[in-house]
Amino acid sequence: MNIHMRGVDETPDRTEAEAALETLRQWAATATQTEIAQLDPAVARLLPERAVQNYPDLSRNYPEDFVADEGYRATLPDLQNGPSSLIRGANEQIQHVGISNFRLPIRFHTRDNGDLTLETSVTGTVSLEADKKGINMSRIMRSFYKHAEKTFSFEVIEAALEDYLSDLGSMDARIQMRFSFPVKIDSLRSGLSGYQYYDIALELVDRDGVRNKIVHLDYVYSSTCPCSLELSEHARQSRGQLATPHSQRSVARLSVQIDPEAPCLWFEDLIDHCRRAVPTETQVMVKREDEQAFAELNAANPIFVEDAARLFCEALQSDPRIGDFRVVASHQESLHSHDAVSVLTQGPLFAETSLDPGLFSTLIHRG
Repeated sequence: MNIHMRGVDETPDRTEAEAALETLRQWAATATQTEIAQLDPAVARLLPERAVQNYPDLSRNYPEDFVADEGYRATLPDLQNGPSSLIRGANEQIQHVGISNFRLPIRFHTRDNGDLTLETSVTGTVSLEADKKGINMSRIMRSFYKHAEKTFSFEVIEAALEDYLSDLGSMDARIQMRFSFPVKIDSLRSGLSGYQYYDIALELVDRDGVRNKIVHLDYVYSSTCPCSLELSEHARQSRGQLATPHSQRSVARLSVQIDPEAPCLWFEDLIDHCRRAVPTETQVMVKREDEQAFAELNAANPIFVEDAARLFCEALQSDPRIGDFRVVASHQESLHSHDAVSVLTQGPLFAETSLDPGLFSTLIHRG
């Protein structure tokens, strides 16, 4: 069979294309699967009865001795880092893209010069420019593991963040680390002690070249309604009627900006601020005398959710190591079927016109 090649600048017409297609089909009808795959697996689609036979027989044994050397790795496809032509949807910048709840053990310093190793959940994100398809998520984890064995500090987070910016070629980056921090607490009267666990998150944000260090702390306390306390006492005094004020477990989330030039603000320092502002912290170890003491402590510190926000605010304002801050409080009512909430911010860092719809539902005590 003679096949006449056209010049490279000439475009074949439909008749010539049909003839070439028939020639290709005749060849494929007698070729082996391997020969078809070596030429182009797509050729098999030209044969309806062999459409699913796009590849030669493949090995089903796991190659334990196979080594992916540098040359082989260079041949691997990388769709996520492909050209902008692969972008789906609007060609716009994404402010945050990354990973959440990547867990690993991290060591933390304590105020008494001890160290704790705690399971830590890491969220790491970077901005993604409009003309980039995506990022390599595993680089975020790799860059963090490079520093995870060091004793923790904000400097370690900064080192990981520097890797983010250089490895992923991003303009902005954010790292947040969440963990449960144990502190031994004495009971009110019995002399017992037990561990209170505080949900803490450390956050480092780099935006437009400006960095902010932020500490988030959840503080769990009991709130006795002042109105209910007055009404209960009125019933006792005016009618000899036994009545009890309503109290409920409550949660405040304090988010504070750390002054990088100031002395260290220890986690325990922030916890102490909370206890001084609202001393009715929930108890760990309780005997009868402790339960009675807690009832007396609540009666001495009745508190509306508005009071809580302002008392925490006053405590944070007293510490020069703290810059901007936000207080979010939730009193999870025992009287009402809804919660009472408040938000107080100071400074531009936490100022916002819109609230996350799920914000208050996250202020719970996991137990």
